[in-house]
Amino acid sequence: MAIKTLKPTTPARRGMTTADFGSLTAKQPVKSLLRSKKQKSGRNNAGRITSRHRGGGAKKFYRLVNFSPSKELDLTVEAIEYDPNRSARIARVIDQGGRYHYVLATKGLKVGHKLAIGASSSIEPGNRLLIEAIPVGTVISSVELVPGRGAQLARSAGTSVQLIAKEDKLAQIKLPSGEVRVVDISCQATVGTIGNLQHQNIKLGSAGRKRRQGRRPHVRGIAMNAADHPHGGGEGKGKGNDPQSPWGQPALGFKTRRRKSTDKYIVRSRHQSKRR
Repeated sequence: MAIKTLKPTTPARRGMTTADFGSLTAKQPVKSLLRSKKQKSGRNNAGRITSRHRGGGAKKFYRLVNFSPSKELDLTVEAIEYDPNRSARIARVIDQGGRYHYVLATKGLKVGHKLAIGASSSIEPGNRLLIEAIPVGTVISSVELVPGRGAQLARSAGTSVQLIAKEDKLAQIKLPSGEVRVVDISCQATVGTIGNLQHQNIKLGSAGRKRRQGRRPHVRGIAMNAADHPHGGGEGKGKGNDPQSPWGQPALGFKTRRRKSTDKYIVRSRHQSKRR
């Protein structure tokens, strides 16, 4: 994927870039694989805001991406499509029974390519098989954490993990953050890197473009009054306290990880390299 630079016809367009959608081969998605998506504006099931600065944005349908194929499939890529719900591109594939599926498009995937899902699949980009059958050192993506649950790791554009070791019924994978994690070798993974690698280099350029994504303005705490934020108040740009959230919780150096039951699966923390 290439980055397209826009002409500076307005101040907002100066420096603005967008994705080149020339690689897409279909504009209309498969209706049977669409679901309506309700706008929640960052609220949970109790109506409380749990994720701030969300709301509005363009309406969009959710694409049913197959993250956990339950049986062996032989797939043929029919189209590469845009998905407004994720940074990666999705591929519309058809299996041997004539059924359509959406899968994440890996780097280099094109229309007409043959993909395979199952234990007997070859080690080629786009194929999905058990980690047990993947050689050590292979770059993989869309990795399961629990067998049968579906892909949870390395699903965004340009991401991948590396299989670095296998011992007994466990395998070690290295994440982009530097963390080394243990997963069961009976988990599935896709060979190759997720496509759309240049997504991280896109410059939005204007506030309106951010609003169409459903992102509302984010006001700095230091610009607020003392009654509204721990950073607020004071004369000038005072920074006399440690970074805190609006509710007084430390924002730097304070551990917020609660799922300590899964600490045993982390062989090497992503923070270890930062201490050196």
